[in-house]
Amino acid sequence: MDFSIDPAAPSSYDPEPMTSAKVVAYALLAVLVALYVVGAVSVPPGSLRHEVQTLPLWFPIVAGFQRKELAKWAALPCLIFWLTIMIFIWLFLVGWARIVTGHFSPVEVTMTLVVGVGSIAGLFAAVRWRTVVRPVAAFGILLLFGTLQFLAFRLSLIPYIARR
Repeated sequence: MDFSIDPAAPSSYDPEPMTSAKVVAYALLAVLVALYVVGAVSVPPGSLRHEVQTLPLWFPIVAGFQRKELAKWAALPCLIFWLTIMIFIWLFLVGWARIVTGHFSPVEVTMTLVVGVGSIAGLFAAVRWRTVVRPVAAFGILLLFGTLQFLAFRLSLIPYIARR
């Protein structure tokens, strides 16, 4: 019996270590899952609200796992947006500001930490990720996804969506 390995045979082994693209994708996935958990445990349940809020995250998640360079530019405004929201929540929780208010359960507070850490990790990976995307295209994608993230958040506050 011959147990030799054919070097020409396709392999599922990826010798490349975790790339910035994958780190960005995993970071966004952590943000998305944490926000879904918040939707599931919040009172009243706000699952639809959090699903709407996270719609813009899907493109950079998928594109990041496919190592598409546009993922970086789509992810940046989403990561910045969610980190900013988490900072506002933390400032409220420590009593320093009332930009975002409400009652936060221990699970929700824990999920703000997951979203914050995911956002920071994603931002660091995105900043280190060198792409050859032209500046005009990069700016356009940044602007588009910043707008989409803001609009998704605003739509999620419509009473019909916010209560489902």
